[in-house]
Amino acid sequence: MIIVVDGINRGRYGRLLDEMFALRARVFGERLGWEVDVVNGREIDMFDALDPAYVIGLNDEGHVVSCVRALQTTGLHMLADVFHEILDGEPPLRSATLWESTRFCVDTAALGRGNSRNSVSYATCELMVGSLEYARDAGIADIVTVIDPIMDRVLKRSDCAPYDYIGRTTPMGKTSALAALLDCSDERINRLRAFAGISGDVFATPEMEQALAGDMPLPNTAGQSHASSAAA
Repeated sequence: MIIVVDGINRGRYGRLLDEMFALRARVFGERLGWEVDVVNGREIDMFDALDPAYVIGLNDEGHVVSCVRALQTTGLHMLADVFHEILDGEPPLRSATLWESTRFCVDTAALGRGNSRNSVSYATCELMVGSLEYARDAGIADIVTVIDPIMDRVLKRSDCAPYDYIGRTTPMGKTSALAALLDCSDERINRLRAFAGISGDVFATPEMEQALAGDMPLPNTAGQSHASSAAA
């Protein structure tokens, strides 16, 4: 199940944001060893102060198991202002119809293996479907994302391969990073859905959103379709 938290509704979802920042600390600070600021077990950076949108994946109990951040590229964003070495001298892409996707991560410790709804693979694909559909519906044509080589392989394996890359692969922490371009087309989304076996709406219903905002038990989600890698 996917929920989008942005500058308009973020005041309602303090618990989800807290869990999301804690997940980011575990993935980027501990597992990947990136030079990120972790305070009280939460990873938060300057771009979180710019009112980005967060696409957040939840398990059946309403806890965060995946997340990704979306930022406009017309202003400050990570590829232009932090990961500029990846660009290798090329100017950053800037467009009102291009979003930057960063901090993509999945809780590999909380999820199982295989292809079940509570697996790492399914949660990863569900988050990708949710982020692409959210961007498409907002009028965004393309996404630029800083990813590690593992995530690059995940994208290719799930029939969601980048259509192009920018700059060069650059060492970062315990791994390396590269910048990839993805279109937000129906064709890409349908391929990804078919690969993962995801049908129906992946987003939380209004009733679920209300329950999550009030930290109340979720409505029964039985039978509803929902659908270790990381991106900067």
